[in-house]
Amino acid sequence: MLRWLSIIGALCALLALQGCSTVRLAYNNAPQLSYWWLDSYFDFDSAQTPRVRTELQSLQDWHRKQELPLLEQQLDRLLTLAPQTITPEQVCGVYGELQARAVAALDNAAQTLAATASSLQEPQIQRLQREFEKKDSEWREDWLEGTPQDRAERRLKKAVEWSESFYGALSDEQRDMLAARFSASLFDPQVQHREKLRRHQDLMATLRAVRGQAPAQAQAALHALLTRTVVSADPDYRQHLEKLVQENCSTVAALHNSSTPRQRVRLAKTLQGYKGDAQALASAS
Repeated sequence: MLRWLSIIGALCALLALQGCSTVRLAYNNAPQLSYWWLDSYFDFDSAQTPRVRTELQSLQDWHRKQELPLLEQQLDRLLTLAPQTITPEQVCGVYGELQARAVAALDNAAQTLAATASSLQEPQIQRLQREFEKKDSEWREDWLEGTPQDRAERRLKKAVEWSESFYGALSDEQRDMLAARFSASLFDPQVQHREKLRRHQDLMATLRAVRGQAPAQAQAALHALLTRTVVSADPDYRQHLEKLVQENCSTVAALHNSSTPRQRVRLAKTLQGYKGDAQALASAS
């Protein structure tokens, strides 16, 4: 269910990625948007469709009630940090808290969608496999082909876009700092690709194993899958990821500490807008 769960996680994290009106519109329509996306991968039959729609609505109801208030609290903590000089340890602390919330959302999604997962037929699973192969080809083109400098420039472009969505325009010095850090990064696309393929294989095996199972059995299997996804069975990947997270925390701290008063005001304003979104969405029925 990796692709299945990834869209749920993306929708749960949407508040941190888009403007206010877009956030509220997308969040309030998340069950329908999620259904369309999932149906493009699985082509649900007439029996599955109403169940999937009900499950997705249940998932959003849970997230609105349980997770949005926690997100609001997290935004309050970020607003406190916005005007301050910060350390990599503080950034990693924020990352850990956000990861915990994402895992909670994904675990709830896995449990909520277990009945549908157990109803998937082999042609539907094969359809998902073909989509994986297509996405893998695109990923390989982006990250395994070309030179290390090409990959560093691609990471830089994404980082600048993300940073400017919070801070506004970066200075040349800030861009140069990010470029230098990405050029010297430990990021290894081969390691990332091996883990990506491992997760895909694990997912396909799990979906085939839960076919026809009772919901409780399917829930247990999907929970175990999520655990193996969050904490990889590959020790080399775990070590690589730990180092990469530390590296990224250091980069985020360095960028924030280089920000001007004007950029920090922009950051606080952006975070305050997201907090308003969280409050409005949590109070909606």
